[in-house]
Amino acid sequence: MRGPRVEGGTWNAEVSHVNLFYVWAKGKRLLGSLPVPQRARRPAPFGTVVVPKDAMTAATFAHDEKGQHIEWLPARSYRLWRDTGIRGYGRDGLPTRTFRGRWASRNSSYSDLMVRTGMRIEEQSSVLITELPHRAGHWGGYRRFWLPAAIAKRESARWVYVSHSGLLGLGEYVEIDRAEVVEDARARGRYDTIRRPLVIADPSRPLTAVQTGSFGCTTLNVRELKPAQRYRLLLDTGSGIEPAMFWLGESGAPLALSTWKDLFTTVNARCEAQGLDLAAHAHLLRHTFAVLTLEQLQRGHIANLAGMNVQQRQHYVRIFGDPLDWVRRRMGHASLLTTVIYLHALEELEMETRMALVPDDWEDSRDTPLSALGGERPPKGVQVRRAAP
Repeated sequence: MRGPRVEGGTWNAEVSHVNLFYVWAKGKRLLGSLPVPQRARRPAPFGTVVVPKDAMTAATFAHDEKGQHIEWLPARSYRLWRDTGIRGYGRDGLPTRTFRGRWASRNSSYSDLMVRTGMRIEEQSSVLITELPHRAGHWGGYRRFWLPAAIAKRESARWVYVSHSGLLGLGEYVEIDRAEVVEDARARGRYDTIRRPLVIADPSRPLTAVQTGSFGCTTLNVRELKPAQRYRLLLDTGSGIEPAMFWLGESGAPLALSTWKDLFTTVNARCEAQGLDLAAHAHLLRHTFAVLTLEQLQRGHIANLAGMNVQQRQHYVRIFGDPLDWVRRRMGHASLLTTVIYLHALEELEMETRMALVPDDWEDSRDTPLSALGGERPPKGVQVRRAAP
């Protein structure tokens, strides 16, 4: 075949768009039948919202592309999974007497942060206490922090927004569980034995760390430290030193990435033991954030545009942008085509099913002052690498 080759994923995306157009046209009775061959949809993967049994989809997808199934949990299903597997509740919603999960508060805060921000597991596990906000503002709403390129996949540095309820959970962890393990580790002299430590000596300058070696002191930019270096990063608070990493284990040391991965295995096993047909992994929570956020943004976007004329709509879009692009930025995707898969997931659902995706008690971003939300411009002094076209 002559001409440039088309990747399977690109072909599938184009077929999906064309098929959706013809499905819409048929629904408006603008044509009698669909020109794109159809087949019955396969059963949805475990963890997704159930779709109608007679749903159809295009039958001309590429054979060299295995496709990407998007799995997510509706908000109520996520809370049931978390409360049962992490907090030790029974199916009746009450704490079980046999559960001995001392770190349930920390682990549920970690899980909530992931499902509400869409961060990847290594990104979230590598943030510092000087980076991740953990004090709720008096106005409520969201707060944001800058995720450095050094710990973001493919250097996808970006702003990450943390909800008010998430801030409350993070603050509780810092003030109780984290403070306890830090105090115990200090008393045992654990932090004095760390080899080649990197120290943030002045909390008012959290972006500067100092490394002392044979040839004197070296000043480092904290934002440029990779995850492995951050495990050696200490913070001098004035009352003692402590790890700068946000998430700590019982010994007072930063938790390894493998520990967080094992958490999901343990949680799924607890849910299964309770007879609960739910399971999740870190990337599923990331998908959940993308699908739920896009659904809510699309609803709000359409509702706001409905009562506007053409000029007003153009002005609105210029100011507030496109919901899909906003989600792309939060996910750290270099290309909008990667984010489109979440839009496809929503478009394939019937409206009755999509209603199940609307969280019933998650915060409304309108509670957040515009001054706190800010724009997409990175912090001063940060150079963001632009993706190649």
